[in-house]
Amino acid sequence: MADNARAKKLADLIREVVATMLHRGIKDPRLGTHVTVTDTRVTGDLREATVFYTVYGDDEDRKAAAAGLESAKGVLRSAVGAAAAVKHTPSLTFVADALPENAKTIDEALARARAADEEVRKASSGASYAGEADPYRKPGESDDAGDAGDAGDAEGEDG
Repeated sequence: MADNARAKKLADLIREVVATMLHRGIKDPRLGTHVTVTDTRVTGDLREATVFYTVYGDDEDRKAAAAGLESAKGVLRSAVGAAAAVKHTPSLTFVADALPENAKTIDEALARARAADEEVRKASSGASYAGEADPYRKPGESDDAGDAGDAGDAEGEDG
């Protein structure tokens, strides 16, 4: 079993080789410039590699890119084998990365929160305080009801 550092180095190498091959080496129109390799993970025994990718476009572009990657899997594995100095070239599995969809969901939630905050700000723009602007008593200020209550308490304590 290989150590994690070696698996990480191999994963980085696979990511670079696959990205370079997709950009320059493979002439499949389904794998145009809209396919991006986002991450690569290699198992501990260095036998299998999972390549995560994203596709810029709609569902048809994603399906076409998935088919193109499956058809180019052998060429890409050969390129990885030529670049890596390992006894066994790992088999490649391509997985569409869910990161863009998750980011889109988060962006939509943030936009809804901003809209709700804007509505609250508009509703409160002409509003006034329920009581006084500053509800706290300050030393030296007289309060008629408070003074009478304090005087009564003082008389009750002395008597």
